[in-house]
Amino acid sequence: MNTFNKIFKTTIVLIFCIGFAQNAEAQFLKKLGKRAEKAAERAVERRVEKETTKKTEAAMDSILEPGTGKKTPKPKKKKQSSQNTPSEKTGSDSNTGNPKTTSQSMKVYSKFDFVPGDELLLYDDFSNDFIGDFPSKWNTNGSGELTKINDGANKWLKIVPGFHTSYIPDVTDLPEEFTIEFDVIADGLNNKTSSQAYLKVLVGDNNNFDKPANMGMVEYPLCQFIDPGTIVENNVNGKREIRNSIKVDLREVILKKHHISVAVNKQRFRMWINELKLVDVPRLLPANMPMKGIKIQLRGTDINRENIYLSNFKIAKGGSDLRRTLISEGRVSTNGILFESGSATIQPQSMGVIRQISQVLLQETTMKLNIVGHTDSDGDEKANKTLSQQRAEAVRSALIDVYNIPSDRLSAEGKGESEPVGDNGTPAGKSKNRRVEFVKQ
Repeated sequence: MNTFNKIFKTTIVLIFCIGFAQNAEAQFLKKLGKRAEKAAERAVERRVEKETTKKTEAAMDSILEPGTGKKTPKPKKKKQSSQNTPSEKTGSDSNTGNPKTTSQSMKVYSKFDFVPGDELLLYDDFSNDFIGDFPSKWNTNGSGELTKINDGANKWLKIVPGFHTSYIPDVTDLPEEFTIEFDVIADGLNNKTSSQAYLKVLVGDNNNFDKPANMGMVEYPLCQFIDPGTIVENNVNGKREIRNSIKVDLREVILKKHHISVAVNKQRFRMWINELKLVDVPRLLPANMPMKGIKIQLRGTDINRENIYLSNFKIAKGGSDLRRTLISEGRVSTNGILFESGSATIQPQSMGVIRQISQVLLQETTMKLNIVGHTDSDGDEKANKTLSQQRAEAVRSALIDVYNIPSDRLSAEGKGESEPVGDNGTPAGKSKNRRVEFVKQ
């Protein structure tokens, strides 16, 4: 009996141990199975994400570089400064390293009809002013300072908002016909930017901080969550006669560096942002209004997170029809064809001038032109001569490639710094010397 009890107890213990072991093994396998299942899920997710990324990049390549079948390397993201300011290389000049994209940009501008004035009244890139100062050729009743963006070469005037704050260049007694040009960088704009955020260009009968009794102005929106419209307004003897809002969605445009061009022809006021003509009002300015001053104003932005920078101001008398001058005199010189610094890459906003030259050549089918490039005296003399030749050839190529002018009707020549027409010791003089001539052969 005792033996039987011992055997029985031993059997029970063995059964319990086996059962426990089986249960532990089952629990272990179950846990292992869950881990394996999760690992498999993660592997599948990674695989799907990888395949999706490949297909998305391939699709983008096919849109941006159709027909190439090649994957474009993703550019490295530049680390931004503590002010979170963007790169200067945004907007129209961001693609200067890619000849194909540059050519496409010029074709986009092929119908751009702005022609800058030919007699310089003010050119200011702030090169003679110090970082942290307010520029010497300007006045304000607010605040502002010169800065650099991501250690770029150019200096930029950072302005602040205010309903009565104006930035006024030291130019007065303007002619009946003149042009204004400058570059803008808007940083920090997002869906929280106010619908009342606007940048204004005003031409009036005074150059002080009082509201002009006679004036015309255009202000374009900086808002991102809606398109509040571009505003056109005037005053005639202190009374508003025009006030209108034009719906032109600029939200994508203003996030990049953009170029503002204005042409005043007596009462007519036209304004472009890059190649897009925003307004063309035949009688915005009052008749016989004395053109006394230009004001830049900013309103509605958040000074703590939204920054507006301005640079490369150019005010010039004229904006004349180069076509008549070329036909009547057989020669025309222009500072309106701009190039990237130290290169032969044409800035797309220069296409208004080149377009007028093409119109002459299309009309005068036997005319042949020699295109002559000139530079300022910065840098090596031999290098400047080479650069001027390259720039003349770039203009020739634009006439051929964009406007289909036969190549045998155009020649190119570079004279470098050898024939200055302005003082190379000043920014304005250098700007005059950087020119292109078209000479009838």
